[in-house]
Amino acid sequence: MSLRAGKLDRRVTIKRLTDGQDEIGQPVQVWVDVVTVWANIKTNTGLQTIRADKESSAVPASIRIRRRAGITAAMRAYEGATVYDIKAVQDDTESRERIDLVCEVLSG
Repeated sequence: MSLRAGKLDRRVTIKRLTDGQDEIGQPVQVWVDVVTVWANIKTNTGLQTIRADKESSAVPASIRIRRRAGITAAMRAYEGATVYDIKAVQDDTESRERIDLVCEVLSG
């Protein structure tokens, strides 16, 4: 079964934290682009979170993309003004065509 392009309807940029410099040359850590890909994003609604009996203000999300090497839980995904902290990368070992990024919404 193939991952259909129609289901991947959002553009997401994956970023990693790296060392950089600010305007006056001081060392800082900055998020830099790794890759921009098509994705399918699903978040729990407030009702789903209540039904799951969670008392957290964190909003869980799942981002499905085509399989690619090098994406880790130390990265973030950006879609417009929304930032997703990647908590885990789940590889589809059966069909080897996609990965699911288990995330938490940081802003948006």
